[in-house]
Amino acid sequence: MIVECVFVGTELLLGEILNTNAQYLSQRLAELGIDQYFQVTVGDNPDRLEATLRQALSRADVVITSGGLGPTPDDITREVAARVTGRPLRLDPGVLAEVEGWFRRTGRTMPENNRRQALVPEGATVLPNPVGTAPGLIVPAGDGSGKALILLPGPPHELQRMFTDHVVPYLTSRLGDRPLRLFSRILRFCGIGESALAELLGEDLLTRSDPTVALYAKVGEVHLRLATKAATPEEAEGRFAPVLAAVRERAGRYLYGTDATDLETAVGALLRERGETLALAESCTGGLVAQRITAVPGASAYFLAGYVTYSNEAKVEVLGVPREVLAAHGAVSEATVRAMATGARERSGATWAVSISGIAGPTGGTPEKPVGTVWIGLAGPGVVEARRYQFRGSRQEIRQ
Repeated sequence: MIVECVFVGTELLLGEILNTNAQYLSQRLAELGIDQYFQVTVGDNPDRLEATLRQALSRADVVITSGGLGPTPDDITREVAARVTGRPLRLDPGVLAEVEGWFRRTGRTMPENNRRQALVPEGATVLPNPVGTAPGLIVPAGDGSGKALILLPGPPHELQRMFTDHVVPYLTSRLGDRPLRLFSRILRFCGIGESALAELLGEDLLTRSDPTVALYAKVGEVHLRLATKAATPEEAEGRFAPVLAAVRERAGRYLYGTDATDLETAVGALLRERGETLALAESCTGGLVAQRITAVPGASAYFLAGYVTYSNEAKVEVLGVPREVLAAHGAVSEATVRAMATGARERSGATWAVSISGIAGPTGGTPEKPVGTVWIGLAGPGVVEARRYQFRGSRQEIRQ
């Protein structure tokens, strides 16, 4: 089954509000294993909305609209849907009683224009709205094709309740006795860019059709999404298994977690498993790394200390970085981050210490050390090392 979503409202086109309904409906339809090939946003114009709905019905089995069911003149979805399906509007006494009851329960007087919300296309199914005045509607197409329009209110809390209570059962009933669901896995990589990871994985893996494989660049990491439609989780896992094996063989050294496991959680789990501890010495990041580490519940079991040494003087006084190192090499250098990591480890007693010093911008760069230059140091049992990275983006993106 193919579903298309149409979001109605000039305020969406103007960017005055964020269309969270689009994300919600996309996620829920995907969970149901329903294909969605198009999403359309259209303003409060009857002719353009009519053309949009007719086009959507020409390429989808069900069209879901969001918005335009209110009582004001620019709420046009109900009227246009009636015209598209060839079903005249009738005042529904039961719906009118519900609308009037909502105003009584909230201690308000119902304006006359709210009677418009009780207009129902002939033959449509009314979807109750327990948290608002605008009922939803399932309007069968008038051509006998079996297609339908589902009209939902725009406020997210109303739409979500109605979708869960009424639309999901309706869509499920149309899927048949053995509906397929969408299953997905997210593999998380760090220490490698999107293009380099794509090269490692190879075109044969990335162009698979079942499961589909897609790469997404995120801040500081890359995600690989596997997706398949299956009747059961076991069936889906059977399709994922050979792909997961190939990914681990080709790029396993960069793979740190799956699904909801973020980097800080993975680091914490590894430290717990080994019975080891961590300290941080941050300069340009200003405590952002410590914030992420301590966001994980139970981080106190392995995170001992975080030092924010932004100035050169703090690096000397707090971490014991030799003044001559700073004078000879500068704060953003291999020698400095090695000394910072060593000092943090010695002062905290941690198994491992990581240090960071860089130029986040937008000013302060030089030809030798342009904005985005970051040195990261590591000190641990029998090892002290440092690596230089060149990041791009805004000041905040570089610091993250």
